Amino acid sequence: MSEFSFMSARLRRGDMTTTEKLRQISWSLIFWICCIFAIGFAMLYSASKGMQPWAGPQFIRFLIGLVMLSAVAVTDVRLILRYAYVFYAIVLVLLMVVEVKGFVGGGAQRWVDLGFINLQPSELMKPAIVLALARYFHGGMDEIGHPATLLMPLILVLLPTGLVMIQPDLGTAMLIVMGSAVVLFMAGVRIWKFLVIGVAGLAAIPIAWNMLHDYQQDRILTFIDPERDPLGAGYHILQSKIAMGSGGLFGKGFMAGTQSHLNFLPERQTDFIFTMLAEEFGMVGGLVLLSLYVILLIYGYAIAFRCRHQFGRLVAVGLTTGFFLYFFINIAMVMGLVPVVGVTLPFISYGGTSLLTLMLCVGLLMNIHVHRDVHMGMR
Repeated sequence: MSEFSFMSARLRRGDMTTTEKLRQISWSLIFWICCIFAIGFAMLYSASKGMQPWAGPQFIRFLIGLVMLSAVAVTDVRLILRYAYVFYAIVLVLLMVVEVKGFVGGGAQRWVDLGFINLQPSELMKPAIVLALARYFHGGMDEIGHPATLLMPLILVLLPTGLVMIQPDLGTAMLIVMGSAVVLFMAGVRIWKFLVIGVAGLAAIPIAWNMLHDYQQDRILTFIDPERDPLGAGYHILQSKIAMGSGGLFGKGFMAGTQSHLNFLPERQTDFIFTMLAEEFGMVGGLVLLSLYVILLIYGYAIAFRCRHQFGRLVAVGLTTGFFLYFFINIAMVMGLVPVVGVTLPFISYGGTSLLTLMLCVGLLMNIHVHRDVHMGMR
């Protein structure tokens, strides 16, 4: 047997050493992740006017995330498949704990104090639901046509969605549902079933509207007419548009943004950090960031379609699409194209759980890349 054939056989069996797995990691993808984070670090430094209170802690979290990413990347993918439901169950329990003893921040009860970190379980649910659905559909393609096979996936999706809506966190609930829908579609669920659910959803809009909190209703009404309450519900988006427009083509310069540094721009370190980028670096700076995001999408989908097992394909597509939804909704939100729903900008916005969750997702993508040829067998 040739050396190449021997190596190919080892790759299929998944018995590579840790050193061999580290060599398989796509270090070019890590480089692009670091480039995006560098932009985010610069923006947080500008928002902080120094390392504290945002830039320094975020840098430390990123270093921790790189270690976690590497550890996840070299973990046997069959272990991830085996314990996908366990991870989902743990995160689901944490979501329940939030309802019982979570603490409130920014008007919402979303965090659990673990002592060393304030954990937001709803962020972890984004990769957890993808792993659970991929685990369910792995090796079960022939049975998807039967309606009963969709009962469990719907329960897996609706349970955390309901808990997240209670917090309330409409943006994260939307991301969980849309990311799950992509996995279901890729698993082979017929498109007419999505259309039926969509029609049912449209019919339920009056009921859903009455279930929304007052501030959520205000956000939707403000999206339709931002001028209706310029000093209240419409303040955020109006100031965002002013800041973005004032940046022009090349921006006002690093740490020279007036709307952000004079505190006209709210939440400049989290939800509206792209507005700050556009004000300081203009349209050119925004397009550079978007180009880097597109590169990550290309890497993610390439990893998905090169993978030889169903579990890896579904995980990679689900995580990559979730990443797209992250930045698309955030940028559309600050531009006034969709209602303000509180979605952060990947690797740019300040937030411990959000950043570490993103690094976990990249680690899972790397894991799929490293183990793309492993024979997984049937479930």
